[in-house]
Amino acid sequence: MIFRKKKYISSGSLSAQTWLRLKKNKTSFSAMVFIALIALLALLGYLITPDHTPFANQQHIELAIRKPGFKVEMLKVRKNERISGVNIINKMLFGEKNAYSTIPVSSFSFFDDLIIITEYTGEEDFEGPERSLSLADVLFALPYDEPEPKTRDGYLIFRDIHGTAHKEDIESLRQLILEENIITKTYWLGTDRFGRDMLSRLLIGARVSLSVGFISVFISLVIGITLGAIGGYFRGWIDNVVIWLINVVWSIPTLLLVIAITFALGKGFWQVFVAVGLTTWVEVARVSRGQILSIREKEFIEAGRALGFSNFRIIFKHILPNIAAPIIVISAANFASAILIEAGLSFLGIGVQPPIPSWGSMIKENYAYIILDGAYMAILPGLCIMAMVFAFMILGHGLRDAMDVKTA
Repeated sequence: MIFRKKKYISSGSLSAQTWLRLKKNKTSFSAMVFIALIALLALLGYLITPDHTPFANQQHIELAIRKPGFKVEMLKVRKNERISGVNIINKMLFGEKNAYSTIPVSSFSFFDDLIIITEYTGEEDFEGPERSLSLADVLFALPYDEPEPKTRDGYLIFRDIHGTAHKEDIESLRQLILEENIITKTYWLGTDRFGRDMLSRLLIGARVSLSVGFISVFISLVIGITLGAIGGYFRGWIDNVVIWLINVVWSIPTLLLVIAITFALGKGFWQVFVAVGLTTWVEVARVSRGQILSIREKEFIEAGRALGFSNFRIIFKHILPNIAAPIIVISAANFASAILIEAGLSFLGIGVQPPIPSWGSMIKENYAYIILDGAYMAILPGLCIMAMVFAFMILGHGLRDAMDVKTA
């Protein structure tokens, strides 16, 4: 007699089934991975950007409008000021003030205790001015009220900004400059019209778009679900007030309403979040109200009322979990809309203000170069906006299909 082991198929939780169906949808899963990757890069921020100064705003006018892959030699010169270091969290979130100023150079040489540089001008047929800098001034922060460094028997004698006396071998200082202060910088995505690194500004600009999406969607969920739940559950005159408010806000074009709220709150970083959030709650309220109107008549809701459960408990413990699927799908679509609205506001100059980088403001600053030789400066942020919006829309469609139990 042969005994065969029976195979039992576990149905699993609804969330587990949704996750499995989403993973089978290769397009939507790829969109989710792409969004997660961009979110990770935006979160790491200044830790991975080539320009880790606040707002990635280090400018070199002589390097303006350089093509992707441009390379140039630079001399790092220590700033004559006290610059305290920051911890890794502060650097990741807010950047770090650069302790060195950088000078693009086309050539350099040493003479005694000086380094003589020829500044880079960007013109092959035109050499820049020559400058001579003390080796000590390049490597150390020197006080303004102290005498110039002195040379004695091949050594350089000076005092730094902290009051520490130094007697350094000149040859050793030259070698240190060659190893640490002469660098070759590569602008992988080129530079903008102010000579700022495009890659750094695109990565920090992703923070603005994702932040606007997260915060505005959160605001819209709080307002929309609250009003939709109150109107759909209690009905009567309360529902009539909620419907009237939804219709009033719905009748106003979204962009015009956002502009009006922005003018009322003022221009700025946080004002954009609030303005976008206050205009995207209508769809959430409309859908949540419609779903609750149908669910409130179900038997398990009647059972909850019979058991004496409070209205608050019935709404938040028994009704809202059952309408999570359409709300999540709408939130994905609202996320894409928030990115577009923020980009539009920044392009119009009433969104995030300089020097904070934003994809919309980057297009505004550089759109005139589309017909010139620097079209990439406007095309790159435009492609970023398009890719993020497309990814969220694809993810929204995938979540809709994955959460639909009829397709299981």
